[in-house]
Amino acid sequence: MVKTTFIALFSLVFVLHACTKEVHIDIPGYEAQVVVDGRIETGGFPIVLLSRSQDLYSPALLSAYVASFIADATVSVSDGTTTISLDYLAVSSLPIESQKTVAEMLRAELSDVQAVPLYVYSTTNPAMLGVVGKTYTLTIVDQGKTLSGSTTLAPPVALDTLSWIPESADSIYGYCNAKLTDPAGQNNAYKWEMKVITDTGNGPKDNIFRSSSSPYFSDQFFDGLTLEFNTYYSKKDTTYPSGFKRHFKLNDYVVIKMSRVDDAVYSYFERREAQNSSNGNPFATPVNIPSNISGALGIWAGISPWYDTLYCVP
Repeated sequence: MVKTTFIALFSLVFVLHACTKEVHIDIPGYEAQVVVDGRIETGGFPIVLLSRSQDLYSPALLSAYVASFIADATVSVSDGTTTISLDYLAVSSLPIESQKTVAEMLRAELSDVQAVPLYVYSTTNPAMLGVVGKTYTLTIVDQGKTLSGSTTLAPPVALDTLSWIPESADSIYGYCNAKLTDPAGQNNAYKWEMKVITDTGNGPKDNIFRSSSSPYFSDQFFDGLTLEFNTYYSKKDTTYPSGFKRHFKLNDYVVIKMSRVDDAVYSYFERREAQNSSNGNPFATPVNIPSNISGALGIWAGISPWYDTLYCVP
């Protein structure tokens, strides 16, 4: 019986081995792509960060990121009438408002952006300040390839109301309440940002606008309707009591910046945030991030802001 069982097992192993076939899979080599992070705002100069995408298995070092910057491309922006070539400039040499925009794009502190050797493509030519209603085309020539994309500065949409609501009748901590009536039939999308300009004794609390991890939203489910929503401070204030670290304080001054963006800009950032929130989860649904730049990754974003100042009193 034992001999018979051994012979059967040996035969099974032999058959399985005989059915095994060595498979060779050719994995294509990594090919870097141009990555664009570009923006033009109403009243602002165009700013474009250009880099090359990194191999997934390359070292995740700051030096590798800096080395990925593209310094020798030809970059220009056209509003349909005027075309301006952008220069490759150190961020520290830009006008202060452009420096702040770079910090907001990178979600970094202004002092950090000013301290590192960071370069962008930009201009100080007043002919290329963003104007509502115009469409701006970005053109990049890199290594013989021409890449291009367009974005439009649509008219901004104002909030109906803006108010500070204390957490309780006697609380000095509260949140921002806002109402927005969305124009019907326009496929609108928005970005919400804020900065606290209350004087701390060393200047305003914030010198750049801050946003949450998901600051973009669209009117997909409230087209033509009035939306009421509450928002909190985008950065924890560690000096505030537990449970109130993201609240606004009584007598704070808060500048609200609500910007209108087009569908392509909203789709890019909404899906990029979805990818970031998955945090490498192998069970998360794969996210394809769209781009409005032919032949490249990234975005050329037109931002049309509306501003108001909230004084935090009941």
